[in-house]
Amino acid sequence: MYALVDGNNFYVSCERVFRPSLHNAPVVVLSNNDGCAISRSNEAKSLGIAMGAPWFKIKELEETQGLVSLSANFALYGDLSDRMMSLVAGLGHRQEIYSIDESFVDVSGIRGDITQRAFKIRARVLQWVGIPCCVGIGDTKTLAKLANHIAKTAERKPGVYPDCYAQVCHLSACTPEQKRLLLQATDVSEVWGVGRRISAQLREAGIHTAWDLMHMDLTLARTRWSVVLERTVRELQGTPCIDLDDAAPNKKEIACTRSFGEPIVALSHLQQAVTEFASRAAEKIRRQKSCALRVLCFIRTSPFRVKDAQYSRSVVMPLMRATDDSHAIVQAALAGLSHIYQAGFKYAKAGVMLLDLQPSHWHQHELQWIDSMLVDSNSDAVKKQPLMLAMDQLNTRYGRGTLQIASAGEQAATKPWAMKQGRRTPDYTTSWDALPLARA
Repeated sequence: MYALVDGNNFYVSCERVFRPSLHNAPVVVLSNNDGCAISRSNEAKSLGIAMGAPWFKIKELEETQGLVSLSANFALYGDLSDRMMSLVAGLGHRQEIYSIDESFVDVSGIRGDITQRAFKIRARVLQWVGIPCCVGIGDTKTLAKLANHIAKTAERKPGVYPDCYAQVCHLSACTPEQKRLLLQATDVSEVWGVGRRISAQLREAGIHTAWDLMHMDLTLARTRWSVVLERTVRELQGTPCIDLDDAAPNKKEIACTRSFGEPIVALSHLQQAVTEFASRAAEKIRRQKSCALRVLCFIRTSPFRVKDAQYSRSVVMPLMRATDDSHAIVQAALAGLSHIYQAGFKYAKAGVMLLDLQPSHWHQHELQWIDSMLVDSNSDAVKKQPLMLAMDQLNTRYGRGTLQIASAGEQAATKPWAMKQGRRTPDYTTSWDALPLARA
């Protein structure tokens, strides 16, 4: 049996923890460069603001409806997520952190009333962290995900589902009749793993609800669609097909890409941006104890600036050996940038992607005969490991960018390629300088 705990409107909820005045107000959190809405309060949803709505289309609601818009503060969201997940882990035996605001928990064999236990954990998260959440419980991960959808919808839209399922929904505790009514009231597109394209195809085949999908012929699901849909049908029927991942697998590729706050023309500014992106990507692979064999660098203009000349190019630079050394990765990225850069274009985005990742404990050695002695050419990389460790520790303790590669330029938010974040709130929990003060 599994439980899925999901923070409600997570980014907005994080902002409300330190700004109580935002409660009951329409609030949206915007993406990088304040481009579009990536999180909406229930009040903002009631205004008809869709997920991904461009900011320029909803900006007028600030004046007419009192809409509050905030720049994304991922450092704050990540820290509050860690605090929330540490409490959620107490719900059961094992935990899989599925995303920044979602966590699966194995609750099989837990004594007592699991529904009441879920309510207590939810209340603890709300009291100790300040994040409202909902809990869905089911015999499989798909059913737990579906139960969580029912719990959130029953709380936000009274009348769609009975009020008794608000905040916590335990599908396994429902009677067969109750379960039938709930699944018949749930559109097939709300089932985990059923996307927009597949849901449209299912409707054409006469499958409109989760109940219809649960009773779908398994052979038809596999032959007409895929094994993945067959697995989804089996999960709806109560047969576990998706195991709990205690630890997330290492990523096979890691990227750091950003859109610029304003168009960039000068090569020097692009070099600064690419240096910072490559450094961040290198830090990420060290965090998961991996090394990269290839570095991809790309630059492009904005396709939305139709009057400007368009240009987009990428290049993959091979490394002599797999490495997690920031200096080597930055050098490769800058070499790639110099190869693809063309003057005269207004660049809107750049990025670095590290490819062919392998565990850091795998070592590659080249043998060279120098003065009849065998030399290990990998020793230089080994010597730099303490330097990289020290760099990561300093940046973790004193803030990102405290120590960086010189070609990244000076630390300043006024860099022409820096993101637009004019509405960003302070890092209340991760920076001493931003610590809230209570004055008498």
